[in-house]
Amino acid sequence: MEHRQIERRTFTYYMQVMDTSKSQLLGHLADISDGGFKLDTKTPLPVEKDFRLSVNLSKEISDKTALVFVARSKWCKQDPLDPNSYIVGFQIIGMTPSDHWVFHRMFERYGAKKSK
Repeated sequence: MEHRQIERRTFTYYMQVMDTSKSQLLGHLADISDGGFKLDTKTPLPVEKDFRLSVNLSKEISDKTALVFVARSKWCKQDPLDPNSYIVGFQIIGMTPSDHWVFHRMFERYGAKKSK
């Protein structure tokens, strides 16, 4: 059983995540922590693969139009509620300090605390 020390929050704002290497939609954020996130996607993704990703930003989060970073897929499983979808866990492995601040703002603004 895994015991996380980092708080995770359900993501309450629909944000698409793009794979910049293929210029295609990869999925959308499902939950977020300070060091990673969970992605809902229509296709299974390989585990332990690095992806260069981007997320379009709203003006209330940043003056930047997009957040671009590198994240590693850590696990992938079929969505128990939708057999045509997958849930993928990502760890952020490459992000500038200023972009990390923007990511943290996303966590604070759009992440709903999970009830225990």
